[in-house]
Amino acid sequence: HITLPLILGGDHSVAIGSLAAVLTHRPDTGILWIDAHADLNTPATSHTGNMHGMPLGLLVDGVLDANTARGLPGFQWLFGQQGLGGPRLMPESLVYVGLRDVDLAERHFIRKLGIKAFTMYDIDHYGIGAVMDQALDHLLGSSSSSSSHNHSRRPLHISYDIDAVDPHLAPATGTAVRGGLTYREAHFVAERVAQTGNLASADIVELNPALCGATTNNHNHNHNDNDNSDGGTKTVDLALQLITSMLGKSIL
Repeated sequence: HITLPLILGGDHSVAIGSLAAVLTHRPDTGILWIDAHADLNTPATSHTGNMHGMPLGLLVDGVLDANTARGLPGFQWLFGQQGLGGPRLMPESLVYVGLRDVDLAERHFIRKLGIKAFTMYDIDHYGIGAVMDQALDHLLGSSSSSSSHNHSRRPLHISYDIDAVDPHLAPATGTAVRGGLTYREAHFVAERVAQTGNLASADIVELNPALCGATTNNHNHNHNDNDNSDGGTKTVDLALQLITSMLGKSIL
């Protein structure tokens, strides 16, 4: 019997809890962060103070200092009384896909810590297939599609922010940024991770139908994809479809 935790959000701050749990129980997990944003800010670097821009900033080793950690109210469960006493995510265990809105401090830490990051420029340049192959090679080794490789059974966690997708396709999200993943690119990301057989847990976040004034009850799965009148329904439908792709649904 295989259990795959699936966390539904809500803003991306829910990943503070899901990642902490994943890293506590499976410390060797490789993390795929599919997002328009790096979410690598801390209270000291954030211009907005929004916690949904900080989940990786609080968890990636080398970003947050112990004094700041101790001063965060309500986070003793994560950092302990001394600060930074809880689970930490090693920079080499994280890969970004889909970045296109990154703050200066986040750029600094991505470069300083050597975090593997694929922006929309990389996707445009190499194609989503090559990007996902490189992302998975980084986390699983050069034979990411083969069970014979000594890293091939490493568990993977995918944290999929719906704003990674272009807002034309997924408008019901709080921090939409133009120029995101196409419909097929969004699905390919999920399908390629499922194909490895290594997916052990997942988040899908930043889905908020209320932002489009949508009623999600009894929504029609056969709606016209070119109809923007119900952006909430369109975004919910896409999220459900991405979940099924993560769980192994394929075209053939």
